[in-house]
Amino acid sequence: RRREGPQAWSISQSQRIFGTMGLRRLLCLLVASVAAFVPRTGSLAQTRRREAAPTLQMASMAKFGVFSPAVYAGRVLLGDKSLEKIRGQGISLHSQAISEFCIFVGATAKMRGLLIKKAKTNGDILGFLV
Repeated sequence: RRREGPQAWSISQSQRIFGTMGLRRLLCLLVASVAAFVPRTGSLAQTRRREAAPTLQMASMAKFGVFSPAVYAGRVLLGDKSLEKIRGQGISLHSQAISEFCIFVGATAKMRGLLIKKAKTNGDILGFLV
């Protein structure tokens, strides 16, 4: 007799799915996703001071965003060197796409620089630079 719905999963099917991921990867993903719910420490004055300064932050001082758990998991799974290499390739491809768009619409070199700077700011807000 065959069951349907959520009870239809047998133990062997779930073991095949999670067995291929490996316990280490599953644990890393769990820890990285839990990190998104950890509150940040700091006073309100420090937060206001940071918001008032329109400076661009480097990777070591990046904000925690939506994609930060994925970046932390990637750092654990791939290592720092591989993650930085992949991140550099992604930034390079994105800068090329912005440059091609600026050529297509006839934007100035200054506008291109401002768009790339805005992309870096957005990447920081989203958590790609942690």
